[in-house]
Amino acid sequence: MFGYININKSQLSEEERKAYQAYYCGLCRKLKTNCGVKGQALLTYDMTFLIVLLTGLYEVEDHRKKFTCAIHPTKKQLAYINEITDYAADMNVVLAYENFGDDWRDHHSIPKKAYMKVLDKDYQRIYLKYPRQVEAIQTYIEKLEEAEAAKEYNIDAVAGLTGEMLSEIFAWKDDEWKDELKCFGYYLGKFIYLMDAYEDLEKDTKNHNFNVLRHMYKTDPKNFDAFCKLMLTSMLSECAKSFERLPIIEHGEIIRNILYSGVWTKYEYMQLKKKKKQNAGTRRHRK
Repeated sequence: MFGYININKSQLSEEERKAYQAYYCGLCRKLKTNCGVKGQALLTYDMTFLIVLLTGLYEVEDHRKKFTCAIHPTKKQLAYINEITDYAADMNVVLAYENFGDDWRDHHSIPKKAYMKVLDKDYQRIYLKYPRQVEAIQTYIEKLEEAEAAKEYNIDAVAGLTGEMLSEIFAWKDDEWKDELKCFGYYLGKFIYLMDAYEDLEKDTKNHNFNVLRHMYKTDPKNFDAFCKLMLTSMLSECAKSFERLPIIEHGEIIRNILYSGVWTKYEYMQLKKKKKQNAGTRRHRK
């Protein structure tokens, strides 16, 4: 489901791009330190965003280190690592673990089941550190499975499950910023779920899988795309409001880049693919 929260490189300064990449590399290094190579394979840009956001808010000190990367062996890379990196790495592992479990239950994927087994000890370690967050993810998976089994087409309710889960992850500490961070995570979670459902609608329909948007598409296909864009924009608008209420100065422009531009790059790519497909169909029809 994840993979939609990224930067728009073309609209960042070189310094901002380097900082974002350094946090991404830091997350990769921390996953390797905590879980070995198997941890690095779980790396996501979504958790990099969480690091940038929380680092900007809490102004924690980065430990900067250069290292040799197997992907870029000819030049040393820079990594920014702090205590939030450790937290994000742990959340990254738990989310991946539960996602593998979901794939195992839905599709009986043997490789995913095997990967879960490899991550068992790490999962238990993280549960002891962050029981609130891990239990929120577990509850989310259970409720989502129930909603899908019941074919629940209440978009707000189903998308809200992802929002509730991500709100607990974004609330790193029980402090004065907890409620605002939960609000931020809630609407971002809804955005991620809806974007994923929008992208997968055609595939899910073809494979007879549940998709919360299918009923709306059948009811009003003409206005479907416009309504989806409106919902997605509304979710991000609420995220932006939460962000602007937080006293974030450091990395503020990177966060704005992601919220106002980066998160839309995949959506724009989807629209481009749709347009090409429609144009190809029109040309075939004319022939």
